[in-house]
Amino acid sequence: MEHCVFIQTNHKQWIGALVAEHALRRNSKHNDQFDVRILPIQDYPTFAAHEGKLYLRGGLKRVWYNEDLQSFTPTRFLPPQLMGYQGRAVVIDPDVFAVADVWELLSRDMQGKAIMCRPRSGTKGLIDKCLATSVMLLDCAKLPHWRMEENFEELFQFKRDYMDWVCLKLEDRATIGLFENEWNDFDHLTPRTRMLHTTKRQTQPWKTGLPVDFRPAERLKWYAPLSWVNFIRRQLFGEYAFLGRYRQNPDPNQERLFFGLLRECLEKGIVTEDLLREEMRKNHVRHDAFEVVERTPPLAPV
Repeated sequence: MEHCVFIQTNHKQWIGALVAEHALRRNSKHNDQFDVRILPIQDYPTFAAHEGKLYLRGGLKRVWYNEDLQSFTPTRFLPPQLMGYQGRAVVIDPDVFAVADVWELLSRDMQGKAIMCRPRSGTKGLIDKCLATSVMLLDCAKLPHWRMEENFEELFQFKRDYMDWVCLKLEDRATIGLFENEWNDFDHLTPRTRMLHTTKRQTQPWKTGLPVDFRPAERLKWYAPLSWVNFIRRQLFGEYAFLGRYRQNPDPNQERLFFGLLRECLEKGIVTEDLLREEMRKNHVRHDAFEVVERTPPLAPV
């Protein structure tokens, strides 16, 4: 296939990745024209080899933990290599759920750009000029310098800063185009949304009530006093101390969408009851998931 959608994930977000794959397939009328491939980090030994090592992130040296909720992010840079530096790829996080046909994105005119994405929101987008790599459209032939394992190693040699890498600051800006925000709609589900990204980790619908298991951002700058608080908390008490629990998503429609998709996954055997119970036992999925599925109405057919 000359076109493929890649879903990054780790063991903590496996259910999200399966639901994301189902959403892509159910909402496309062009399923014979692209592949979908899930990228679990356990398939790449380089991650395990760097467990517990210091790497450079936002100018600070931090410890790499594969247990972190978003340890999969370096695999955003794998698709060109996996495609043999040919064809088109879309790469998405495991908390991104298509509500439109992804073929519209895969087949669009890139106007000669190597990468298409959207800006980050908030201070990361406005002040740091960070681009969102959580959903990208890639012309793989134009990205021969994307060699994930080599680039990942550079983080631990302190030659490459994770934030510069993940924000695309190391790329020639002239090679990057912007697509509509709705293709990576941050926590908004409207009639215009093409892909919902439940990017506010603390309110991801399948996590409600569980202990928080992600590390807050830590960038020691004068305008970010909370980062200083997190730095001190982490130094004194550990990575996940006093972080509380996941909260309910404030938008019931986003919860209904996810659990409507999960209902279909259970009905089709994409997610088995045994798998879901095991993920609940591991605190990767909220403990009332079956009850929420039961009370969620079926999604409208495509």
